Amino acid sequence: MHGYIHITDVEKEIIDTPIFQRLRRIRQLAGANLTYPSAQHTRFEHSLGTMYLAGLTSTSLISKTQITDEDVQELRLSALLHDIGHGPFSHLFEEALTEKRNLTHEDITQRIIKETEIKDLIEKYGFNSRDISELSLGLSLKRAKFMNEIVAGGLSVDIMDYLLRDSYFTGVEYGKVDVHRLIDSFEIFDGKLAIDQAALYAFEAFNIARYEMFKAVYFHRTVRATQAMLIRSITLADDKLKLTDISNLKRFLQLTDEVTLEKLIDLDPSGNKELYQAKQLAIGYRDRKLIKCVFEKIVHRKDRFIERILNQKGIRDKISIEIADEAGVNPDLIFFDVPTTPSVPYTSSRQSLSSITLVHKTSGGASYETVPIEDLALVGAIIGYMDIIRIYTHAEYRLKVEKAVEAFFGREGYSTKVSM
Repeated sequence: MHGYIHITDVEKEIIDTPIFQRLRRIRQLAGANLTYPSAQHTRFEHSLGTMYLAGLTSTSLISKTQITDEDVQELRLSALLHDIGHGPFSHLFEEALTEKRNLTHEDITQRIIKETEIKDLIEKYGFNSRDISELSLGLSLKRAKFMNEIVAGGLSVDIMDYLLRDSYFTGVEYGKVDVHRLIDSFEIFDGKLAIDQAALYAFEAFNIARYEMFKAVYFHRTVRATQAMLIRSITLADDKLKLTDISNLKRFLQLTDEVTLEKLIDLDPSGNKELYQAKQLAIGYRDRKLIKCVFEKIVHRKDRFIERILNQKGIRDKISIEIADEAGVNPDLIFFDVPTTPSVPYTSSRQSLSSITLVHKTSGGASYETVPIEDLALVGAIIGYMDIIRIYTHAEYRLKVEKAVEAFFGREGYSTKVSM
């Protein structure tokens, strides 16, 4: 996709480690291959692509700001390692990890960079592993703001690569973005990334592409069905298999997509209801016997009760019980899914992207203008959150649950039916 990618000695040594090679066995889009069969690409090639684009961005900025060869290498290493902490099934596993341990893949990334042979290799070549771990998340206080933004900001090379890559491998056209035009337009103002005003269209296309990819791929109802099944399976089996227990980092690093799926399928329930459910869900995932969507609502966060559904798992659990009672089925057969993401990506400091600095170049020099995102015609139209509420159940219970869901949400005053 990017053509030939040249690597340095330190990059080669890191790539050749078993820890990094493990990423070959973790798909970029967990479960999406059951909807888009060619979506077999992995975190491995995405990491290489992100590193390449970080280097390309650095080269573009050398003539525009003070950036050293050491800075370039740090940026490339940070981009290379930004996803090293992903567990099996990528973000799917992270949902279970957050629910069970209140951790993210970023927490694990920092540990891997600072506690394993990756640390030894980084320091062998004269770099600081702590600095690299912080920059890989876009949270370095020692490096300029724009360096953090390159790796993890609203204009990051991470987003650029996954849009192009996911679009290519799923066959969905929305993610095609002119990243080279965007990178060439980068300027530095007040230590932060800015873009040439003439390339504003590329910035808008970038954000629209991300928005459309979430609708078409990442939040696709069947893609999310596969993920809901595996998240439930992992969560139910976690006490037995200790999948989200990262106290033993070596054990965690043995987990890949196929290893984890086999562990779930090979469970011995021995009368344990939760383990039986976990096993059956994993088998259903493997055989593509998927749960079915019986309710879908696109949310604009204006309804207070709907906001509570999005934000409070306890409310969703109560609604599931209400619907299950109405349908005459076990509440375990109800799957509530509430995928959410900001319509415009976060900045490296995890704040909503609220403005963009534009550079106006004339024969007399350059001037800078900071423009609120909402003032941009296209991006302003999608600003906010992309929220969806879906309810799924197994195929054999579909009609019963569908009628119960219609009865619940069609009932006047349904928002007061569930206790506050």
